[in-house]
Amino acid sequence: MRNVRRGCGLVLLAGLLTAGCASADEGEHADHGAAHQSSAPASSVVAGPQAVVIAVRLAGGAVTPDDTRVEAAVGQPIELVVDSDTSDELHVHADPDHTFEVEPAAGQRFSFTVGVPGRVEIELHDAGRTVATILVR
Repeated sequence: MRNVRRGCGLVLLAGLLTAGCASADEGEHADHGAAHQSSAPASSVVAGPQAVVIAVRLAGGAVTPDDTRVEAAVGQPIELVVDSDTSDELHVHADPDHTFEVEPAAGQRFSFTVGVPGRVEIELHDAGRTVATILVR
């Protein structure tokens, strides 16, 4: 047991020394780059996460996609882009829930975020179909 602890300690020490060297090298390169930077003020706007876009099509009684699997992060924007030849209702089983009325039209956009990790199903009520299941982490 004592040899295992000693071995773990040596591995940890080697890792810390390697990380320290890498940090020093990066700092040196950062200083050299600073001399070549422009004097323009830095922007304080930080871009948010890219939206997850799911294209949905209802045509002639067919629905696509059919329970596709998608991943997203908590708070990441999710956008449904719907082309439909009929009326229906999209229901997002999330926390919080979302309901969107689908009209017979192209290019309908519905956006939402999910605040709690887990599985989120998006279903069409009238068609009785699950369009997507989102794994929110």
